[in-house]
Amino acid sequence: MLSKKVEEMSFEEAFAELNDLVQALEEEGRPLDKAITMYERGQGLARHCAAMLEKAELKVRLLNGEIFEDEV
Repeated sequence: MLSKKVEEMSFEEAFAELNDLVQALEEEGRPLDKAITMYERGQGLARHCAAMLEKAELKVRLLNGEIFEDEV
């Protein structure tokens, strides 16, 4: 699960791993140190997904003529 660097992941890969982490963290009986490590990874994945969504939204707005490149 923790093999690939977050920055190298596609949105779909990062989102799928984030969903897996959320499900795993909801299970009981996980040692605290493992849960913290998983939470940290999840935060990185969430930030990565948010940044990719923001970039995609900006591109769509540019394509729709809502904003211009010099405004970016």
